[in-house]
Formats: sequence, structure tokens, C-alpha cells
Amino acid sequence: MFEHLSAPLMCAPMSIASSVELATACARAGVIAGWQGGTYTQMDEFERYLSALAAQPGPGPAIVNLPARIATEPTGPAKLDLLEQHRVPLVLTSLGDPSAVVERVHGWGGRVIQDVTTMRHAEKAIAVGVDGLMVTCSGAGGHTGFLTPLAFVPAVRRIWDGLLIVAGGIADAAGMAGALALGGDIACMGTRFIATPESGVVEGHRRHIERAGVDGIVVSAAINGVPANWIRDSLAEAGLDEMTIRSPGKVDLPEGLVGWRDTFSAGQSVGLIDGVEPVAGLVARLAAEFAARIPGDGWRKRLAAVEAGWG
Repeated sequence: MFEHLSAPLMCAPMSIASSVELATACARAGVIAGWQGGTYTQMDEFERYLSALAAQPGPGPAIVNLPARIATEPTGPAKLDLLEQHRVPLVLTSLGDPSAVVERVHGWGGRVIQDVTTMRHAEKAIAVGVDGLMVTCSGAGGHTGFLTPLAFVPAVRRIWDGLLIVAGGIADAAGMAGALALGGDIACMGTRFIATPESGVVEGHRRHIERAGVDGIVVSAAINGVPANWIRDSLAEAGLDEMTIRSPGKVDLPEGLVGWRDTFSAGQSVGLIDGVEPVAGLVARLAAEFAARIPGDGWRKRLAAVEAGWG
């Protein structure tokens, strides 16, 4: 499934940004197309999304993000049935034990990648038979990790020879090359793809990303009780003062304010993003810049070896 990728690159699944238009554009451009399927509660919308991805003839495979506990959720069995019906090739799990998902996805020939933020998470995921790991490092947008990739990625690689995706603070070809130099196979970008016309965010989110710098990102648990990276100015515009932003847990938001929709998340890579680019041009530019830094097809051979190991 990785043979025709334009570059070793994945668009992160993101709850609001992951529109049908963004995912299909990424697939056409030849990068792994992420979708945050866990946020869709209406089954007709869930099926519409999967049908759109299945109809997209691009070379980039789809990856659907679901909570590891999906099988026990009310709509979980129906969602897994639809994933099987559409033969979704990659499923990204998080927040729990993915063993039940692994068994189900392997049944139709799909592969399961577990999102991990600690070595303990990585060890537990490996033990239950996942096919790959995505290490979410410090600097990631949304629910972030807190380990530097300089230590975390090589440490995971010491115990894991399979597919390794690196996420957190990557927005350019230098970051992609760095992820591979540390031992990763694929770089994951989220914030960079929010700043595209195809993403599903409101225009104000894109404008904030264009003008925010690295120092404009703050970690806060105030929105939903879990630490995440946010654009500080967007929190201030939403009426949250500094004491509220730094609350160790969830706070009561101002009336009418909806977290994630009205408060804008982003990673530290905002400092590397100068404007909004369509997906096709963005991927073509990143692929060319990456090839100039890492010439040859060594990364392709590595991914081919990973797939061969899957059998």
C-alpha cells in the first residue's frame, strides 16, 4: 500500500479539520490520508466518508482513527462492519487496549497502528500484536505527547522493528528527514494540513495558524480535561484568561462556546507555516524538498520490507 507514495508522509487524523475534501486530496497527492472517524456519531455520515475514500483512486492509502475501545461503544460494531465492508487498509487506534480491534481488522487483511505517547504504551501495544506504532511527541497539536522525539523515537526503535510513524512538530522537509534519521519510517503532519483550503476548519483557524509563532502555542487542559496544545490568542479571544488557560483540569466554558470548534488547536510547527497552500501543491513541494535532502529510494525499500514482514 506504500509503493506509490509521493513521500514518507501522513496527514494526521483531526476531528474537525479531517474533511472529506482533505482526505481525498491527500490520497490523490500520494500521502497517507488520515480521518478522525471516532468523532462521527451519525452512521450515515460515517458511511459517506468511507464511500468517498473508497471511490478515490489516488495512490495514498486511507487511515481511519478510532478509539481502541471502539468495539464496546454503542456504534462500534456497526462502524467496524463498515470498515470491513470498505476494506479500510489502515486503522489508527488510541486511548486503550487495541487487541479486539487488531483481531477484527486482521480478519479483512487490514493493519492496526497504535498511537502511543510513552514507552509503557508502546510496550503494551507491541504485546497485543499491532502492526505499527505512531509515536506522538512533544509539540504535537491537539492531544500532545510530552517526550522529545530525539529520545523517544530511538528508544522505541530499540524494541520495535516494525512500522514507526513519527508525529509532533513536523511541518517541513527538514522535519521529515529528521524523523527518518531518528529511526522513523513515516512523518506525520497535522497542523501543516490544517492550513490548506481543503481542511474542514473555519477560516479563522487558518488565519491564526498563519500568524502564530512557536511561542504562541500553549498546553492547556481547560477545554476538555486532557492536556492539549492550543493557539494562545484563540483561547484569549474565546474569553479565557491566563489563570483559566493554566487550569489543571476542565473548566466551565463561557456560554455558547464549543471547545475545538471555537478554540483553535495547533502544534509548535506553526512557526514553520507561512501561508495556506492547496494539498496538491503542498505535497509536491514537500516531496521535492525531501528528495533533495534524502536522495534515492531507501525509504521506499524500507516500507516495502515492512509490508513484506506483514505477510
